[in-house]
Amino acid sequence: MTQKQVLVVTVGDEDIYEKGLEAIRRMEEGEKIDEPAVLSFADEEQLAEVFNVHTYSLLRVIREEEPESIRETARLVERDVKNVHQELTRLEVLGVIRFEEEGRSKKPVFPYDDLLIRPFVDERSETVSA
Repeated sequence: MTQKQVLVVTVGDEDIYEKGLEAIRRMEEGEKIDEPAVLSFADEEQLAEVFNVHTYSLLRVIREEEPESIRETARLVERDVKNVHQELTRLEVLGVIRFEEEGRSKKPVFPYDDLLIRPFVDERSETVSA
């Protein structure tokens, strides 16, 4: 059975540095790490700057349509190529997507099976339920 790859996005997770160090230590000791990839933002404003309606549209198109290039991605979301390129580059830097070089084109790829946004984190870094 293949492990599902999940990107977890959090807000205010101050323990992320310590969690990262712990994961590195465990890997160095040969332990298998099956934890999801985590992207943490300092506050909701930062989260909203990255994950907005345009981002969701891009990620949905990349996942469902599998465009072969940035230009094709822009066409599918009916947006300017320059703006889509800038947004995809930012998502790549954050580790949300990656690019595969295909000739002269850069194919955007969402390398996860799922995206989970946990905007409400308490002091113990647990999801706050309603």
